[in-house]
Amino acid sequence: MGLWARYVLPVLVEKACRSSAILEERQRWVPRAHGQVLELGVGSGLNLAFYDPARVEHVTGIDPSPALLARAAQRVGAVPVPVELVTCSAEKLPFPDATFDSALVTYSLCSVAEPALALAEVRRVLRPGGELIFVEHGLASDVGTQRWQHRLTPLWRRVGGGCHLDRDLPAILRAAGYRLDELKAAYAEGASWLSYTYEGIARPR
Repeated sequence: MGLWARYVLPVLVEKACRSSAILEERQRWVPRAHGQVLELGVGSGLNLAFYDPARVEHVTGIDPSPALLARAAQRVGAVPVPVELVTCSAEKLPFPDATFDSALVTYSLCSVAEPALALAEVRRVLRPGGELIFVEHGLASDVGTQRWQHRLTPLWRRVGGGCHLDRDLPAILRAAGYRLDELKAAYAEGASWLSYTYEGIARPR
């Protein structure tokens, strides 16, 4: 899995994240980030071009994958806002308390080993009144698709870099101490077991 994670998975992740549906989601949500921004799971940097320079002072993008960050670094020069890339996990952020005005995560919490711990870290580094902007796939609304998600997740995690198909994101956010000020949940394009998407804004309670 070492060679797979280093050489193959970054290419597959970037290809999967270039769909027209995900592009529309980036255009809709990334510009809502503001101030000092933390991007969790910045990956190859596909969100970077969509930050609004009139609203954003600085973006700190974190990811545990050096291979994906190397791809992101190639995009930084064309980004309209200052960007710093940091290799670390979401469960242990190397930043002081109350550092960021907003945080963004797109299609990354599904792969975090301990999402509750990661969300606690986001709460810690957000300033009072800060917000978490999220776009994530997860547990579908209908029981039939849920059954397939539960069955496929053990195999999918092995080939998909730890990605879970069946996480109930709203429940995870609420359990981690967030209120959901905006939430949209619906199927996007693609296979039903992979395309049920949650979009919105959460704020620490």
